[in-house]
Amino acid sequence: MIKYIIFDFGRVIVDFDESKMTRVFVKDESLVPLVRDAVFDRALWDPSDLGLISDEDLKAGFCKNLPPKLHEAACAVYDRWLENLDIVPYIEDAVRAAKERFSGVYLLSNISEKFAREWHEHPAIARILSLFDGLVFSGVLHLVKPDERIFRHLLDTYGLTAEECLFIDDSEKNLAGARALGIKTYLFDGDAKRLTAYLKNL
Repeated sequence: MIKYIIFDFGRVIVDFDESKMTRVFVKDESLVPLVRDAVFDRALWDPSDLGLISDEDLKAGFCKNLPPKLHEAACAVYDRWLENLDIVPYIEDAVRAAKERFSGVYLLSNISEKFAREWHEHPAIARILSLFDGLVFSGVLHLVKPDERIFRHLLDTYGLTAEECLFIDDSEKNLAGARALGIKTYLFDGDAKRLTAYLKNL
């Protein structure tokens, strides 16, 4: 029987739209792809999710791939990406449905130490994350999904049994990591209304 619900964050709770976040600071549409691809380069963000690179080193890394005239705008995109995240439509309904029906609701996210430090400063994010009974951020632990150790950390920290958990993520790779430990899974497709109905009928 499912007793606990675990949500991913990016592209489940929030819509991580790199182009939209870039356009806030880059008004020349022809330059948006260049800046976006530099700022959100996974070669830099993956170490950030692991807590292995500082904000300043990350910015230095992407600035090396951009002309100097774009450095200020690119750094602004990075420094202020949290405030330009949009909550996925109707996902708060799904979280509240989970709160009402199950014994606990948790968040497990591959995300940087920057986010762990700053999320509470952003009202829309703080409102929804305040609904959770526990939060686990990869950058703080130096572990990322689908590494089984980050799932075990969540289970051990909050006293959860794997077989009593449902994990919701948009990545099949991450879901496979959860299933390897006996956690049940749900592949999120962007439809929060469908997810809410699913949770209410579990």
